[in-house]
Amino acid sequence: MGIKNFQGSRRDQKKASNTSPIKVKDYMTRSLITFKINQPVIEVIESLIKNRISGGPVVNDKNELIGIISEGDCIKLISESRYYNMPMEKTTIEKHMATEIDTIDGNMNVFDAAIKFLQSKHRRFPIIENGKLVGQISQKDVLKAAMQLKGQNWK
Repeated sequence: MGIKNFQGSRRDQKKASNTSPIKVKDYMTRSLITFKINQPVIEVIESLIKNRISGGPVVNDKNELIGIISEGDCIKLISESRYYNMPMEKTTIEKHMATEIDTIDGNMNVFDAAIKFLQSKHRRFPIIENGKLVGQISQKDVLKAAMQLKGQNWK
């Protein structure tokens, strides 16, 4: 009698229940610190420091995203203010925020989002649904997702 199979007997291979893609919306932050276009820069800087964040979305009264303000934007403004000896007390973030904003779909795979982070050098991406800001995903959120999956399939 010859050998029929070198691999031995196989049991029914059931797929693991946790193989569905991990979506951005499962790891994004939903409770955001947002800013308004007419907020003074000094107030925004204080909020960034107090909340230990590096930036945040700027929204209108309808919670529609209109910009992003970052520490870098604030530092640039402080530097220009000191150089030109211009007071900042009444300066708002309107002209100093980034208005061309890249967003991510909440249904995107977290690891595809990680690639987008690497390609763009952004620290955060807002998530928009039906024209409204619903959340934000940061690089730290992607790391949290990866740590929850260690030892599992990276799909």
